[in-house]
Amino acid sequence: MRHSRVLIATEGAAIVATLQLASKKPWAIDASYFTKCEKALYLLAMAVAPARQHQGIGRRCLEEANRIARAWPADAIRLDAYNADAGGGPFYQRCGYAERGRGSYRNTPLIYYEFLLAKTNPS
Repeated sequence: MRHSRVLIATEGAAIVATLQLASKKPWAIDASYFTKCEKALYLLAMAVAPARQHQGIGRRCLEEANRIARAWPADAIRLDAYNADAGGGPFYQRCGYAERGRGSYRNTPLIYYEFLLAKTNPS
């Protein structure tokens, strides 16, 4: 998995959360919304078991993703979230991600978020 990392959070033998970071930009994400930087990672998927939501597990997973990204090394983590009731937008904002724009994919409204890890190029 040269271009991707998967994080799995467990409690005993049970998987309680997962996320995937990738160095390749997903084709559906428009990079023009984001801050110019040398190396960005993309949060492709994240899930927390419903019974374990609202207990800080997702936040800890994102903190670990930030640690992994800094060691990769990367300057930013980017993602898109559904702009709907089931979307994670408010969660990402509470975790320090900044909204960078809005778009849609197959008539589904999306919000693009970014978390800057290091100093980026100002141009």
